[in-house]
Amino acid sequence: MSGSSHGFFSIARLTWLELRRRRIVLASSVGGVVLLLVFAIAVYLIHNFQRPAHPLSILESRAELQLASLAGFYAANLLAVAVAVILPLDSLSGEIASGVMQTIASKPIRRWEIVLAKFLVFWLVIAAYIAIMVSGVVFSMRLITGFSQPHAAAAAGLLVLEATVLLCVVVAGGVRLTTVSNGMVAFSLYAIAVVGGWIEQIGVTVGNSQARYVGTAISLLSPTDALWRRALNLLAPPVLSQVQTAPYLPASVPSAAMAWWSVGFAVCALALAVRWFETRQL
Repeated sequence: MSGSSHGFFSIARLTWLELRRRRIVLASSVGGVVLLLVFAIAVYLIHNFQRPAHPLSILESRAELQLASLAGFYAANLLAVAVAVILPLDSLSGEIASGVMQTIASKPIRRWEIVLAKFLVFWLVIAAYIAIMVSGVVFSMRLITGFSQPHAAAAAGLLVLEATVLLCVVVAGGVRLTTVSNGMVAFSLYAIAVVGGWIEQIGVTVGNSQARYVGTAISLLSPTDALWRRALNLLAPPVLSQVQTAPYLPASVPSAAMAWWSVGFAVCALALAVRWFETRQL
């Protein structure tokens, strides 16, 4: 193994050990398990004790089950967003502030290796977390109701991309900002994306093209909500998504180009993090 590879994997190993020591992964896992348990209980109660005035048709029953699964995906997405921000939040900024990074960076390890190794560990943990949460929602629906959510894998991929965008923003912010400031910036960008999504949907609903363009522009600056809306469109019942009468369903569905834009956004943010870290005085 080359010296460069050894340094990269050493940083990755230390990052993983730090996550275990601080029990961040454990806390996230416990929260995820509790969420899935509550979701499963709710689905069981709805499915087994609901007595409609008239029997539901096959189409109505399937739409109802898909809407129930959307609630699970919605909660899983919120947890994934929180994990993507909190998991790496104190890594670079905390180590820089404490002086630990001076010791690490003084060793024969290139600075870009430090950033990318940390990013890789965080990304693998977040991707695994999302995969487990999505699988838990899908499995709960399958076990309790016999319903299999279509397009769950594609939606999970969009959730991973959404979390990746936030992860890259936090990693870049960790080079320049304090821990608290970095967290505020990351959550503010997420909130701005949500506002932009709502503005775009209102514009589409009322036929206001200016509002729609403003919302789209905001989504380009912070594409996380656009990715979530695209995932929702995949998960929603086709009939209800056409008439826009159900909760959670987006009135405006971002195109596939937004997903590619998000990939470029994440790559640029990560490249900026590497560049800033290379030139930063420790």
